[in-house]
Amino acid sequence: MKGKRILVVDDEPPIQRILKRNLTFGGYEVLVAENGLQAVEMVKLHQPDLVLLDICLPGDMDGVDVCVHVREFTQTPIIVLSAVSEEKQKIKALDCGADDYLTKPFSNDELQARVRACLRRSSATEMSNERDPEVLTSDDGYLHMDVVRRQVRAGSQEVRLTPTEFELLRQLMLYAGKVMTHRSLLRAVWGPEYGEEADYLRVYVRQLRLKVEVEPSRPQYIVTEPGIGYVFRSQGEAQNS
Repeated sequence: MKGKRILVVDDEPPIQRILKRNLTFGGYEVLVAENGLQAVEMVKLHQPDLVLLDICLPGDMDGVDVCVHVREFTQTPIIVLSAVSEEKQKIKALDCGADDYLTKPFSNDELQARVRACLRRSSATEMSNERDPEVLTSDDGYLHMDVVRRQVRAGSQEVRLTPTEFELLRQLMLYAGKVMTHRSLLRAVWGPEYGEEADYLRVYVRQLRLKVEVEPSRPQYIVTEPGIGYVFRSQGEAQNS
C-alpha cells in the first residue's frame, strides 16, 4: 500500500501537521485541503487513493457536503474523522457515502490500521480470489452483482455502492444461506484489525439495505440473526430488521 496518495481534509494546522507527518512516515504521499470546496477540487484534480475527512469544516461546505459532492463523480474511499459529540453527523456522513470513521482522539497505530484496511477494500484485485465466482445473483434474479465490473443491480436499477458496501454485499451473497457472525463479517470485510464492532457493522448493513432492498424496513435478502450476525436469503424472505 506504500506510495498511495492520501488527501487530508482538516482546517486545524496542528492536526494537519501530525497527520501529514505520520502518514508520510508510513510511506504515503500526503496532500492537504483546509476546507470543503478545496477538498472537492483536489479530489477531482489529484485523484487520491483515500480521503481522510474531518466532519467540522469552515465555510458553507462541511464534511457531509464533501461526501455528497465527491460521491457524484468517484468512489474514492473516505474515512471520516469525528468527535464523539457529533454522532448524528457521523452517521449522516456514512449515509452519504463515507466508508469508515475514526472517533477523535485516536492513536497513530489505529489510524494506520484503518488506512491500510480501507485501501485494501478499495483494491478490486485484492477483494476476491480466482476461485470466487465473477457473478453473484439471488435465486429470484432481483439482486445481481458483477464482481469483475464492480456493478450491482437491484431489480432494473443499477445501484452505486461504496467499496465497503460492495465488499459487504459480496461476502453475504458469496455465502448465501449461511449465517455469518458479526466477527466473521467484520474481519472478512474490514480486515483482521476488526471483530468486536457489532454496532459499527449495523450502520453499514442499514445503509446497504437502503440501497438494495425493496422495503429496507422489512429486509428480504439481508436478514438479521439476532445476537449472531446476518444471512443472505437468496430467495428473499421478508423479516423485521
